[in-house]
Amino acid sequence: MIRITFLSVIFFTIALPLYSAGRLTYYCSTDIPWCELMKKEFEKRTGIRVSMTRASSGETLTKIRAEKSNPKGDVWWGGTGDPHLQAAEEGLSQPYTSPKLGELHDWAKTPHQATGGKTVGIYLGALGFGYNKELLAKKGMPEPKCWNDLLHSAYKDEIMMAYPSTSGTAYTTLASMVQLFGEEGGFTYMKGLHRNISQYTKSGSAGIKAAARGEITIGVVFVHGAVKQATKGFPIVGVSPCEGTGYEIGSASIIKGARNLESAKKFIDFALSADVQSMSEKVKSYQVPSNKKATMAPEAPDVSSIKLIDYNHSLYGSKAERTRLLKKWDTDVKVLPR
Repeated sequence: MIRITFLSVIFFTIALPLYSAGRLTYYCSTDIPWCELMKKEFEKRTGIRVSMTRASSGETLTKIRAEKSNPKGDVWWGGTGDPHLQAAEEGLSQPYTSPKLGELHDWAKTPHQATGGKTVGIYLGALGFGYNKELLAKKGMPEPKCWNDLLHSAYKDEIMMAYPSTSGTAYTTLASMVQLFGEEGGFTYMKGLHRNISQYTKSGSAGIKAAARGEITIGVVFVHGAVKQATKGFPIVGVSPCEGTGYEIGSASIIKGARNLESAKKFIDFALSADVQSMSEKVKSYQVPSNKKATMAPEAPDVSSIKLIDYNHSLYGSKAERTRLLKKWDTDVKVLPR
């Protein structure tokens, strides 16, 4: 016969693992160090055990879509807002209004209002590119300052960007060119850029990382990504293009059918908190935080000095428009020789 004494109950209670409070399956679409920082800090504060998967925005949207009938993830944090908007439109995410919502900038509330609470802004980042100034000088190339500069024949095989179908950064680039130059002009631009592309990658940040390592001269990236490499000591110069540029509203969403819904809500509250957003500086992530009280690193790009276009997130984040543009890019641009 098993005897359970008062002392044994106390010992058993004390010996329970710290993470008995709950679990969370977390999909992350920003840089790995920031993803890991969020995981560790959330575990530390809540005792909730977190299982993390890192993938680009486009890849994560595909994964969530594939798991629709049997959701594996609970919360999706980071990455460009357009795929989050599409997930909301397709019924892949569910509404949640955090008590932190009132602390956010208006631009961060816009996706929440547009989707009935299914996604919310966590940071803002302006699109641009970065170049390795040592390679540029060594190869005698002109200094690029505008989008149209990247079409110069001097940059043949010197530019890297991601596939628009897998990367939120690259899709934002495609949608920005269409909005800057009109659809015909935008695709003419993408065809010209294609001729100078050395390699397309899955991840939007891969190009600037390759430029930092001296493997390529120019990477199309959000400007804060170029700043990050520069602060690490690499010879990278970030450029906010002279014609104007699009921008992302990095977002967070709770996945519909989340198995750990309460943990997911706690994570959203955590992610929108000013002190948590201020920690991005620790991992050299220099986006503009959505909480008005969050602090920014002095190295972060001054968004007020960047010529931002009136980016139509609702239209270009919709499933129909995104699907149409990606198909057109595949048939009109991807197939062309380089």
